[in-house]
Amino acid sequence: MENFYIKSSVSFIAGIILIIFLGYLFFIQAPKDFQVGIIVNIPEGTSLQKISHDFKDGNLIRSRIMFEAFVISYGGEKRILPGDYLFEKKLSVEEVARRISTGKRNLAPIKLTIPEGYNIREIIEISSIKIQNFNRENFLTLTKDKEGYLFPDTYFFFTTDNEQDLFDIMIDNYEKKVSPLRTKIISLGKTEKEIIIMASIIEREAIGDIDRGYISGILWNRLKIGMALQVDAAPLTYKVKGLPESPISNPGLLAINASMYPQSSPYLFYLHGKDGKIHYAKTFDEHRQNKLKYLK
Repeated sequence: MENFYIKSSVSFIAGIILIIFLGYLFFIQAPKDFQVGIIVNIPEGTSLQKISHDFKDGNLIRSRIMFEAFVISYGGEKRILPGDYLFEKKLSVEEVARRISTGKRNLAPIKLTIPEGYNIREIIEISSIKIQNFNRENFLTLTKDKEGYLFPDTYFFFTTDNEQDLFDIMIDNYEKKVSPLRTKIISLGKTEKEIIIMASIIEREAIGDIDRGYISGILWNRLKIGMALQVDAAPLTYKVKGLPESPISNPGLLAINASMYPQSSPYLFYLHGKDGKIHYAKTFDEHRQNKLKYLK
């Protein structure tokens, strides 16, 4: 009788182990045809049920019930973090659930630096190299009349991002950087457009931080006395007085601040010498002498 109970216990334990193994095999283990290397996008506001349905159809999980149970155990549907997720190897349903609940995307972000003073064409050139899904023509359409308002900065993107994502983040960044300055701009008696146009010129004309302030002072002073701006960065300013109709580049915060707070000086002229420096002059005669000295 004792042997019977021992055999029964062994059989029972073996049965439990078999059930656990089969449960793991059929419900928790990654599907045989798991799509290794796939990048999955989870849009903002997607329901847990929709995600589990898509993951099941996409052969990322075997069991929707187990997947949803694990997600709930990690904090529930509200903990699902939208974005792009790379599944670089076969993963259990528990690991898949953990990743989307903790935002572990396993994607190395793409670093893109847009230098201050780049115009839209230059932004397109550098972005099309870095962002795989970048559409040049669509970006041109998106940025129509937006020159000057695409804030230069270092940005990070996922491999599935495109030109719309770049446009959105640059416009949003401009708003964050400039909105605190608007009250002061009004108090200066200038419009935001005027400040940005001048800043875009300063960004292309200045060499260093000190030059920004001096060039700003010179150019605002030229406008004040009715003189043409005459800047190489905007050739039309040699023929037409006043600011250009729109920005010529996308300025950074230092140029915008220089535009708002010009440096007072006795200078009215400046030139870019062959020595890599900017040389200032009070009168046209001094300016002519600088040309002979630094451009020959």
